[in-house]
Amino acid sequence: MPLLSLWESDQKTVEQFTVQQAVSFAGDGKLKDGSDCSLEFRKYLSQIETSKLKVYVEQCLGEAFDKSGLVLQDLINELGRRLDFQVQNGFYSGRKSAIGNDGLWKAPEGNHIILEVKTTDAYRMSMDTIAGYRARLIDEGEIGLSSSILIVVGREDTGELEAQVRGSRHAWDIRLISADALVKMVLLKENSDEEETGQKIRSILVPVEYTRVDGLVDVVFTTASDLDSELEETPALAAPAGETKLPRSNEVTDKDLLNAKRFAIISAMSNLVGSKLLKRTRAMYWSADRHARVACTISKRYEDGPSYWYAFHPSWKEFLEKGTNGYFVLGCMGRNDAFSIPLEELVPYLDFLNTTHSNKGRYWHIHLEELPNGQVSLVIPKRENVSLGRFRIDLPVQFESASS
Repeated sequence: MPLLSLWESDQKTVEQFTVQQAVSFAGDGKLKDGSDCSLEFRKYLSQIETSKLKVYVEQCLGEAFDKSGLVLQDLINELGRRLDFQVQNGFYSGRKSAIGNDGLWKAPEGNHIILEVKTTDAYRMSMDTIAGYRARLIDEGEIGLSSSILIVVGREDTGELEAQVRGSRHAWDIRLISADALVKMVLLKENSDEEETGQKIRSILVPVEYTRVDGLVDVVFTTASDLDSELEETPALAAPAGETKLPRSNEVTDKDLLNAKRFAIISAMSNLVGSKLLKRTRAMYWSADRHARVACTISKRYEDGPSYWYAFHPSWKEFLEKGTNGYFVLGCMGRNDAFSIPLEELVPYLDFLNTTHSNKGRYWHIHLEELPNGQVSLVIPKRENVSLGRFRIDLPVQFESASS
Protein backbone atom coordinates (compact mmCIF):
# COMPACT_ATOMS: atom_id res chain seq x y z
CA MET A 1 0.00 0.00 0.00
CA PRO A 2 1.37 3.46 -0.89
CA LEU A 3 2.76 5.48 2.01
CA LEU A 4 0.12 8.23 1.99
CA SER A 5 -2.77 5.78 1.78
CA LEU A 6 -1.34 3.79 4.66
CA TRP A 7 -0.77 7.02 6.64
CA GLU A 8 -4.39 8.05 6.16
CA SER A 9 -5.77 4.64 7.15
CA ASP A 10 -3.36 3.58 9.92
CA GLN A 11 -1.25 6.40 11.33
CA LYS A 12 -0.20 4.42 14.40
CA THR A 13 1.48 1.79 12.24
CA VAL A 14 3.27 4.35 10.05
CA GLU A 15 4.49 6.22 13.14
CA GLN A 16 6.50 3.10 14.03
CA PHE A 17 8.33 3.13 10.68
CA THR A 18 11.96 4.09 10.46
CA VAL A 19 12.66 6.78 7.90
CA GLN A 20 14.15 4.12 5.63
CA GLN A 21 10.93 2.13 5.82
CA ALA A 22 8.88 5.25 5.09
CA VAL A 23 10.87 5.88 1.92
CA SER A 24 10.48 2.26 0.82
CA PHE A 25 6.67 2.58 1.00
CA ALA A 26 6.62 5.85 -0.97
CA GLY A 27 5.96 5.37 -4.70
CA ASP A 28 8.32 2.74 -6.08
CA GLY A 29 10.70 3.23 -3.16
CA LYS A 30 13.39 4.77 -5.38
CA LEU A 31 14.24 8.31 -4.33
CA LYS A 32 15.03 10.19 -7.54
CA ASP A 33 14.35 13.69 -8.82
CA GLY A 34 10.74 14.02 -9.98
CA SER A 35 9.83 10.46 -8.96
CA ASP A 36 6.56 9.41 -7.34
CA CYS A 37 8.66 8.26 -4.41
CA SER A 38 10.06 11.74 -3.91
CA LEU A 39 6.71 13.49 -4.27
CA GLU A 40 4.91 11.12 -1.91
CA PHE A 41 7.69 11.13 0.68
CA ARG A 42 7.84 14.94 0.74
CA LYS A 43 4.07 15.18 1.10
CA TYR A 44 4.21 12.69 3.96
CA LEU A 45 6.90 14.75 5.71
CA SER A 46 4.64 17.81 5.48
CA GLN A 47 1.97 16.00 7.52
CA ILE A 48 3.96 14.64 10.47
CA GLU A 49 4.93 16.27 13.76
CA THR A 50 8.26 18.05 14.11
CA SER A 51 9.17 15.58 16.87
CA LYS A 52 9.00 12.82 14.25
CA LEU A 53 11.14 14.84 11.84
CA LYS A 54 13.71 15.04 14.64
CA VAL A 55 13.70 11.25 15.01
CA TYR A 56 14.14 10.84 11.25
CA VAL A 57 17.07 13.27 11.20
CA GLU A 58 18.73 11.29 13.98
CA GLN A 59 18.18 8.05 12.04
CA CYS A 60 19.78 9.51 8.90
CA LEU A 61 22.83 10.54 10.89
CA GLY A 62 23.03 7.57 13.24
CA GLU A 63 23.70 4.95 10.61
CA ALA A 64 24.12 5.76 6.94
CA PHE A 65 21.91 3.88 4.49
CA ASP A 66 21.32 4.08 0.76
CA LYS A 67 20.16 7.62 -0.15
CA SER A 68 20.35 8.77 3.49
CA GLY A 69 21.93 12.04 2.36
CA LEU A 70 19.02 12.71 -0.01
CA VAL A 71 16.51 11.87 2.72
CA LEU A 72 18.29 14.30 5.05
CA GLN A 73 18.04 16.97 2.35
CA ASP A 74 14.25 16.56 2.23
CA LEU A 75 14.05 16.63 6.03
CA ILE A 76 16.03 19.87 6.28
CA ASN A 77 13.85 21.53 3.64
CA GLU A 78 10.75 20.52 5.58
CA LEU A 79 12.25 22.05 8.73
CA GLY A 80 12.65 25.25 6.74
CA ARG A 81 8.92 25.23 6.02
CA ARG A 82 8.25 24.82 9.75
CA LEU A 83 10.13 28.11 10.23
CA ASP A 84 7.65 29.74 7.80
CA PHE A 85 10.05 29.93 4.85
CA GLN A 86 8.65 29.37 1.37
CA VAL A 87 10.80 26.45 0.24
CA GLN A 88 11.80 25.21 -3.19
CA ASN A 89 13.45 21.80 -2.96
CA GLY A 90 16.68 21.46 -4.88
CA PHE A 91 17.79 18.54 -7.05
CA TYR A 92 19.06 15.36 -5.44
CA SER A 93 21.86 15.06 -7.95
CA GLY A 94 23.63 17.55 -10.17
CA ARG A 95 22.35 18.26 -13.65
CA LYS A 96 24.20 19.82 -16.52
CA SER A 97 23.53 23.57 -16.65
CA ALA A 98 21.26 23.37 -13.56
CA ILE A 99 22.02 25.27 -10.36
CA GLY A 100 23.02 22.71 -7.75
CA ASN A 101 21.74 24.16 -4.48
CA ASP A 102 19.86 21.76 -2.19
CA GLY A 103 17.04 24.20 -1.53
CA LEU A 104 15.97 27.81 -1.85
CA TRP A 105 14.20 29.41 1.11
CA LYS A 106 12.32 32.70 1.02
CA ALA A 107 11.60 34.33 4.38
CA PRO A 108 8.38 36.26 5.12
CA GLU A 109 10.70 39.26 5.49
CA GLY A 110 11.65 38.93 1.80
CA ASN A 111 15.25 37.70 1.95
CA HIS A 112 16.37 34.41 0.39
CA ILE A 113 18.59 31.63 1.75
CA ILE A 114 20.46 29.23 -0.52
CA LEU A 115 20.63 25.85 1.23
CA GLU A 116 23.47 23.36 1.20
CA VAL A 117 23.12 20.13 3.24
CA LYS A 118 26.02 17.93 4.29
CA THR A 119 25.83 14.81 6.44
CA THR A 120 29.37 15.38 7.70
CA ASP A 121 32.25 17.84 7.42
CA ALA A 122 34.73 15.01 6.80
CA TYR A 123 35.13 16.12 3.20
CA ARG A 124 36.14 19.57 2.06
CA MET A 125 33.62 21.49 -0.01
CA SER A 126 34.18 24.31 -2.44
CA MET A 127 32.95 27.62 -1.07
CA ASP A 128 33.42 29.07 -4.55
CA THR A 129 30.97 26.52 -5.96
CA ILE A 130 28.31 27.32 -3.37
CA ALA A 131 28.86 31.05 -3.82
CA GLY A 132 28.50 30.43 -7.53
CA TYR A 133 24.98 29.10 -6.99
CA ARG A 134 24.08 32.37 -5.28
CA ALA A 135 25.68 34.47 -8.00
CA ARG A 136 23.77 32.64 -10.75
CA LEU A 137 20.46 32.96 -8.92
CA ILE A 138 21.10 36.70 -8.54
CA ASP A 139 22.01 37.04 -12.22
CA GLU A 140 18.83 35.21 -13.22
CA GLY A 141 16.70 37.51 -11.04
CA GLU A 142 15.55 34.73 -8.73
CA ILE A 143 16.98 36.34 -5.60
CA GLY A 144 18.40 39.69 -4.50
CA LEU A 145 21.69 40.89 -3.08
CA SER A 146 20.31 40.51 0.46
CA SER A 147 20.38 36.72 -0.02
CA SER A 148 22.77 34.49 1.89
CA ILE A 149 23.95 30.88 2.12
CA LEU A 150 23.09 28.40 4.87
CA ILE A 151 25.13 25.21 5.26
CA VAL A 152 23.40 22.59 7.40
CA VAL A 153 25.74 19.88 8.64
CA GLY A 154 24.45 16.64 10.04
CA ARG A 155 26.75 16.37 13.01
CA GLU A 156 27.60 18.98 15.61
CA ASP A 157 31.36 18.55 15.21
CA THR A 158 31.77 21.13 12.44
CA GLY A 159 35.22 22.48 13.34
CA GLU A 160 36.86 21.66 10.00
CA LEU A 161 34.06 23.24 7.99
CA GLU A 162 33.91 26.29 10.26
CA ALA A 163 37.60 26.92 9.61
CA GLN A 164 37.02 26.51 5.90
CA VAL A 165 34.20 29.07 5.92
CA ARG A 166 36.19 31.57 8.00
CA GLY A 167 39.11 31.29 5.59
CA SER A 168 36.91 31.86 2.54
CA ARG A 169 36.36 35.21 0.83
CA HIS A 170 32.64 34.37 0.97
CA ALA A 171 32.53 34.14 4.79
CA TRP A 172 30.25 37.18 5.18
CA ASP A 173 27.60 35.52 3.01
CA ILE A 174 27.54 32.16 4.80
CA ARG A 175 25.97 30.78 7.96
CA LEU A 176 26.64 27.29 9.34
CA ILE A 177 24.36 25.26 11.61
CA SER A 178 24.03 21.64 12.70
CA ALA A 179 20.87 19.71 11.88
CA ASP A 180 20.20 19.22 15.60
CA ALA A 181 20.37 22.98 16.27
CA LEU A 182 17.99 23.62 13.36
CA VAL A 183 15.48 21.18 14.86
CA LYS A 184 15.77 22.98 18.20
CA MET A 185 15.03 26.30 16.48
CA VAL A 186 11.84 24.88 14.97
CA LEU A 187 10.69 23.46 18.32
CA LEU A 188 11.46 26.80 19.98
CA LYS A 189 9.36 28.63 17.42
CA GLU A 190 6.49 26.14 17.80
CA ASN A 191 6.40 26.77 21.55
CA SER A 192 6.25 30.54 21.13
CA ASP A 193 3.23 32.71 20.40
CA GLU A 194 4.47 36.05 19.08
CA GLU A 195 5.11 36.55 15.36
CA GLU A 196 8.15 38.60 16.33
CA THR A 197 9.72 35.53 17.90
CA GLY A 198 9.59 33.64 14.60
CA GLN A 199 11.20 36.60 12.85
CA LYS A 200 13.96 36.79 15.45
CA ILE A 201 14.63 33.06 15.17
CA ARG A 202 14.85 33.28 11.35
CA SER A 203 17.28 36.19 11.64
CA ILE A 204 19.80 33.89 13.33
CA LEU A 205 20.21 32.06 10.01
CA VAL A 206 21.31 35.24 8.22
CA PRO A 207 24.98 36.33 8.41
CA VAL A 208 25.42 39.27 10.79
CA GLU A 209 28.54 41.01 12.05
CA TYR A 210 28.45 40.64 15.83
CA THR A 211 31.16 43.00 17.02
CA ARG A 212 28.23 44.76 18.68
CA VAL A 213 25.98 42.11 20.19
CA ASP A 214 22.79 44.16 20.74
CA GLY A 215 21.00 42.30 17.95
CA LEU A 216 21.87 38.92 19.43
CA VAL A 217 20.73 40.03 22.88
CA ASP A 218 17.46 41.20 21.31
CA VAL A 219 16.91 37.74 19.81
CA VAL A 220 17.52 36.04 23.16
CA PHE A 221 15.38 38.51 25.13
CA THR A 222 12.41 38.38 22.73
CA THR A 223 12.40 34.59 22.61
CA ALA A 224 12.80 34.16 26.37
CA SER A 225 10.04 36.69 27.11
CA ASP A 226 7.67 34.95 24.71
CA LEU A 227 8.31 31.48 26.13
CA ASP A 228 7.85 32.75 29.69
CA SER A 229 4.48 34.29 28.89
CA GLU A 230 1.28 32.33 29.58
CA LEU A 231 -1.32 33.50 27.10
CA GLU A 232 -3.93 31.39 28.83
CA GLU A 233 -3.53 33.82 31.74
CA THR A 234 -3.60 37.00 29.58
CA PRO A 235 -7.10 38.15 30.66
CA ALA A 236 -5.79 38.48 34.22
CA LEU A 237 -4.53 41.91 33.23
CA ALA A 238 -6.57 44.90 34.32
CA ALA A 239 -10.09 44.83 32.91
CA PRO A 240 -11.49 47.84 31.01
CA ALA A 241 -13.58 50.36 32.89
CA GLY A 242 -17.05 49.05 33.63
CA GLU A 243 -16.05 45.40 33.25
CA THR A 244 -15.87 42.91 36.10
CA LYS A 245 -12.26 42.41 37.05
CA LEU A 246 -10.94 38.89 36.69
CA PRO A 247 -10.47 37.38 40.13
CA ARG A 248 -6.80 36.72 40.75
CA SER A 249 -5.77 33.33 42.01
CA ASN A 250 -2.49 31.82 43.11
CA GLU A 251 -3.62 28.51 41.68
CA VAL A 252 -2.00 27.86 38.32
CA THR A 253 -3.11 25.01 36.10
CA ASP A 254 -0.38 22.42 35.66
CA LYS A 255 1.32 22.77 32.27
CA ASP A 256 1.07 19.04 31.66
CA LEU A 257 -2.70 19.27 32.05
CA LEU A 258 -2.84 22.25 29.71
CA ASN A 259 -0.77 20.39 27.12
CA ALA A 260 -2.93 17.27 27.46
CA LYS A 261 -6.06 19.37 27.01
CA ARG A 262 -4.60 21.10 23.96
CA PHE A 263 -3.53 17.77 22.46
CA ALA A 264 -7.06 16.38 22.88
CA ILE A 265 -8.55 19.51 21.29
CA ILE A 266 -6.22 19.47 18.29
CA SER A 267 -6.83 15.74 17.76
CA ALA A 268 -10.60 16.39 17.75
CA MET A 269 -10.18 19.34 15.39
CA SER A 270 -8.04 17.25 13.04
CA ASN A 271 -10.96 14.83 12.78
CA LEU A 272 -13.38 17.70 12.28
CA VAL A 273 -11.47 19.31 9.39
CA GLY A 274 -10.44 15.96 7.90
CA SER A 275 -6.72 16.70 7.98
CA LYS A 276 -3.96 16.38 10.57
CA LEU A 277 -3.23 19.75 12.13
CA LEU A 278 0.41 20.69 12.68
CA LYS A 279 1.77 23.05 15.28
CA ARG A 280 2.86 26.47 13.99
CA THR A 281 3.11 28.17 17.38
CA ARG A 282 1.88 27.36 20.87
CA ALA A 283 -1.65 28.48 19.98
CA MET A 284 -1.79 28.27 16.18
CA TYR A 285 -2.14 25.08 14.13
CA TRP A 286 -2.69 24.42 10.44
CA SER A 287 -3.04 21.61 7.91
CA ALA A 288 -0.15 20.73 5.62
CA ASP A 289 -1.81 22.60 2.74
CA ARG A 290 -2.41 25.60 5.06
CA HIS A 291 -6.15 25.66 4.23
CA ALA A 292 -7.51 24.54 7.63
CA ARG A 293 -6.34 26.69 10.55
CA VAL A 294 -6.98 26.74 14.28
CA ALA A 295 -6.17 29.19 17.06
CA CYS A 296 -6.58 27.29 20.33
CA THR A 297 -6.57 28.83 23.78
CA ILE A 298 -7.44 27.39 27.18
CA SER A 299 -8.83 28.82 30.42
CA LYS A 300 -9.23 27.50 33.93
CA ARG A 301 -12.69 27.71 35.51
CA TYR A 302 -13.38 30.77 37.70
CA GLU A 303 -15.94 30.88 40.48
CA ASP A 304 -16.64 34.64 40.40
CA GLY A 305 -17.85 36.44 37.29
CA PRO A 306 -17.78 34.65 33.92
CA SER A 307 -16.81 31.00 34.18
CA TYR A 308 -14.00 31.13 31.60
CA TRP A 309 -11.88 34.06 30.42
CA TYR A 310 -9.77 34.25 27.23
CA ALA A 311 -8.05 36.69 24.93
CA PHE A 312 -8.43 36.80 21.15
CA HIS A 313 -5.40 38.39 19.54
CA PRO A 314 -5.29 40.28 16.21
CA SER A 315 -2.40 38.04 15.09
CA TRP A 316 -4.66 35.01 15.54
CA LYS A 317 -7.40 36.69 13.52
CA GLU A 318 -4.97 37.48 10.72
CA PHE A 319 -3.65 33.91 10.75
CA LEU A 320 -7.16 32.43 10.53
CA GLU A 321 -8.21 34.82 7.76
CA LYS A 322 -5.44 33.53 5.49
CA GLY A 323 -6.89 30.01 5.49
CA THR A 324 -9.96 28.54 3.84
CA ASN A 325 -11.44 27.27 7.11
CA GLY A 326 -10.43 29.09 10.29
CA TYR A 327 -11.59 28.20 13.80
CA PHE A 328 -11.12 29.90 17.16
CA VAL A 329 -11.22 27.04 19.64
CA LEU A 330 -11.87 27.55 23.35
CA GLY A 331 -10.74 24.87 25.77
CA CYS A 332 -12.29 24.73 29.24
CA MET A 333 -10.44 23.07 32.10
CA GLY A 334 -12.81 20.90 34.11
CA ARG A 335 -14.97 20.06 31.08
CA ASN A 336 -14.70 17.24 28.55
CA ASP A 337 -15.62 19.39 25.60
CA ALA A 338 -14.41 22.48 23.76
CA PHE A 339 -16.02 25.10 21.53
CA SER A 340 -14.90 25.48 17.94
CA ILE A 341 -16.15 28.80 16.58
CA PRO A 342 -15.67 29.43 12.85
CA LEU A 343 -13.99 32.79 12.31
CA GLU A 344 -16.87 34.10 10.23
CA GLU A 345 -19.22 33.37 13.15
CA LEU A 346 -17.01 35.21 15.65
CA VAL A 347 -16.10 38.35 13.69
CA PRO A 348 -19.58 39.98 13.80
CA TYR A 349 -19.41 40.03 17.61
CA LEU A 350 -15.92 41.53 17.96
CA ASP A 351 -17.15 45.12 17.81
CA PHE A 352 -19.30 44.47 20.89
CA LEU A 353 -16.56 42.90 23.01
CA ASN A 354 -14.34 44.70 25.50
CA THR A 355 -10.72 45.17 24.55
CA THR A 356 -7.46 45.81 26.33
CA HIS A 357 -4.42 47.64 24.99
CA SER A 358 -1.12 46.39 26.34
CA ASN A 359 2.53 46.83 25.40
CA LYS A 360 2.00 43.92 23.01
CA GLY A 361 -0.99 45.55 21.35
CA ARG A 362 -4.74 45.19 21.59
CA TYR A 363 -6.72 42.04 22.23
CA TRP A 364 -10.41 41.22 22.64
CA HIS A 365 -11.85 39.78 25.87
CA ILE A 366 -13.72 36.51 25.38
CA HIS A 367 -15.91 35.48 28.31
CA LEU A 368 -17.92 32.29 28.58
CA GLU A 369 -20.78 31.73 31.02
CA GLU A 370 -21.44 28.19 32.19
CA LEU A 371 -25.05 27.60 33.23
CA PRO A 372 -26.12 25.13 35.95
CA ASN A 373 -27.32 22.71 33.25
CA GLY A 374 -23.83 22.68 31.72
CA GLN A 375 -24.69 24.75 28.67
CA VAL A 376 -22.19 27.48 27.75
CA SER A 377 -22.74 30.90 26.20
CA LEU A 378 -20.51 33.63 24.82
CA VAL A 379 -20.99 36.77 26.91
CA ILE A 380 -21.80 39.84 24.79
CA PRO A 381 -21.67 42.98 26.97
CA LYS A 382 -25.00 44.85 27.10
CA ARG A 383 -26.52 42.38 24.63
CA GLU A 384 -28.03 38.93 24.69
CA ASN A 385 -25.51 36.16 25.22
CA VAL A 386 -24.89 33.69 22.39
CA SER A 387 -25.28 29.97 23.00
CA LEU A 388 -22.26 27.95 21.87
CA GLY A 389 -24.04 24.60 21.79
CA ARG A 390 -23.76 24.23 18.03
CA PHE A 391 -19.98 24.72 18.22
CA ARG A 392 -19.42 22.11 20.91
CA ILE A 393 -16.97 19.26 20.25
CA ASP A 394 -16.55 16.25 22.53
CA LEU A 395 -13.13 15.40 23.96
CA PRO A 396 -11.83 12.19 25.54
CA VAL A 397 -12.39 12.02 29.30
CA GLN A 398 -9.62 13.89 31.12
CA PHE A 399 -8.59 13.57 34.71
CA GLU A 400 -7.75 17.04 35.97
CA SER A 401 -6.57 18.23 39.35
CA ALA A 402 -8.70 20.35 41.58
CA SER A 403 -6.57 23.37 40.66
CA SER A 404 -7.99 23.27 37.16
